[in-house]
Amino acid sequence: MNNDKLIAYYRVSTSRQGKSGLGLEAQRHDVEAYAAMTGQAVSAEYTEIESGGNNDRPELLAAIERCQLIRGRLVIAKLDRLSRSVGFIAQLQDSGVPFVACDMPEANETMVQMMSVMAQAERKAISIRTKAALKAAKARGVTLGNPRLAEARAVRTGDVTLKARTARSEKAEKHASLVMSEIQRARVEGRSSLGELSVWLNEQEIATQRGCLWTRAAVSRVLKRFSEGVL
Repeated sequence: MNNDKLIAYYRVSTSRQGKSGLGLEAQRHDVEAYAAMTGQAVSAEYTEIESGGNNDRPELLAAIERCQLIRGRLVIAKLDRLSRSVGFIAQLQDSGVPFVACDMPEANETMVQMMSVMAQAERKAISIRTKAALKAAKARGVTLGNPRLAEARAVRTGDVTLKARTARSEKAEKHASLVMSEIQRARVEGRSSLGELSVWLNEQEIATQRGCLWTRAAVSRVLKRFSEGVL
């Protein structure tokens, strides 16, 4: 289970480009050339027809989920296809999925971190300007703040430990949900027993939450998670 499997993500800006293949074929050519040069294989392709400023990208999410399932690497043709989106940067970092851009392969995760730092610096600058404006408003006698909001912040502060535990649990639930979708697909193919399902998941190069091969017991644990009203 290594990163020799590439998941390609292409993006074109308009539906007209998507239908004509304009720009798409060039991206595909770059990805295929990169795969051939590195001796890797493109396992799946996802194409988004979106504006660069739109952070709602279901195909990108699907590509990231596929990378998580098979422990693959997300590959894009050009870094500028994604680098302008702060939402993409946050989404990619949160997922833990490695990625590479064909036009700048040395950038990969390091470049993402740099872009995230720049975005954070911009947000900090905005925050400083906002605080300065509020301070000036207060000096003019404007009443600021809301007691109810202050109380809500205190409650949230006390929930930090609980949130950490919840985040770990949600990550496990998300992985189980992704695996469950593959199990449903396996059932359509006629695989039904625990042994058959474990073989199917291993054949698809889908790892367990801890990165191990699937066993009957591991499959059983996933099924138990969804035993109430799901299966």
